[in-house]
Amino acid sequence: MTDHQRLDAWIDAHFDEEVRFLQALVRVPTDTPPGHNAPHAERTAQLLAEFGFEAERHPVPDDDVKAYGLQSITNLIVRRRYGDGPVVALNAHGDVVPPGEGWTHDPYGGEIDGGFLYGRAAAVSKCDFATFSFAVRALESLAAPLQGGIELHFTYDEEFGGEMGPGWLLRKGLTRPDLMLAAGFSYQVVVAHNGCLQLEVTVQGEMSHAAIPDSGTDALQGAVHILQALYALNHGYTQVRSKVEGITHPYLNVGLIGGGTNTNVIPGKVTFKLDRRMIPEEDPIQVEADLRATIEAAARSFAPARGGRGIRVEVRRMLLARAMVPLPGNRPLVQALQQHGQAVFGEPVPAVGTPLYTDVRLYTEAGIPGVIYGAGPRTVLESNAKRADERLALEDLRRATKVVARTLLDLLRRP
Repeated sequence: MTDHQRLDAWIDAHFDEEVRFLQALVRVPTDTPPGHNAPHAERTAQLLAEFGFEAERHPVPDDDVKAYGLQSITNLIVRRRYGDGPVVALNAHGDVVPPGEGWTHDPYGGEIDGGFLYGRAAAVSKCDFATFSFAVRALESLAAPLQGGIELHFTYDEEFGGEMGPGWLLRKGLTRPDLMLAAGFSYQVVVAHNGCLQLEVTVQGEMSHAAIPDSGTDALQGAVHILQALYALNHGYTQVRSKVEGITHPYLNVGLIGGGTNTNVIPGKVTFKLDRRMIPEEDPIQVEADLRATIEAAARSFAPARGGRGIRVEVRRMLLARAMVPLPGNRPLVQALQQHGQAVFGEPVPAVGTPLYTDVRLYTEAGIPGVIYGAGPRTVLESNAKRADERLALEDLRRATKVVARTLLDLLRRP
């Protein structure tokens, strides 16, 4: 057999073990929020130790985590060094959105049904804890002469932007790989993704009795006036097109709104939170400046009821996640993944962008070339990612593990 075939055979022989490994990870909840994720990191470290991988535990200080809005984070690094040469990092995140309603399978049961493994984070992205770990094990089973090394980065705040996961590891100087591969989709290589800006907008009016509305200033009406201006802006975004395949245009969403004190009281304060997705060609600083200008202009133009004093607006940035852009140096990784993806899956594997945003951009912002590839969903809808009955096709897990193992061998084989 060729070395690639030997890798495939090892993965087939150990696939039941890989599935059990993933089931064990799914069965430890990591709902974020609230984000009490240190126990999952500890369980992951224990499982890795069972096959000889020592995981460095890097707890983020409690004060920093709580200021971030979460409860506990321990990031893990596993270092496998084979000699001089490039270091390839493999990153997957263990945090996940809460299950929500509508499940027909236990969201933390790791149940297998009809060739799928069900559970929250089965597809995004505890699956790639398994993909990456078993790909490395398969590679080392060859006992082939290798150069460089591999690092496994298992982090726990991608749903909050990654600043206390990969961002924290990079800022602390705990890692500096030459290439990186992050958890993603098993049928495509993602080389770029959108950025994301999230703002909290607080509209302050003056509450009053509903029987005498002219004695106050309705903050909700003021918020509606501002929202109309934002949605008009959003309509114009459809005319701005990205040149990156897989990414269309910018867009804006208001996902959360709240305020008021009672039904019979004119609301004096309303807060809403908006999410602005940015295509790779956009400048995030200019995007934020334009949004703030639109909000402020709308606030100034709001006409309060007779006797009202107008509205005041405060805008707070919650998140700025820059877009992921392709960096020089990622080509060998892209080519190897495409070559072996086509060989294993039996269909061409495109290199595209995605309208999602991830913490991978923190690596590329640090100048580390990277791409997104893994056992995750062919499409978000097929996998029910972030919906009820999230699931992973077990054959995708098997095949993606083979593709990653083959790619690592090509990148690290000693000449």
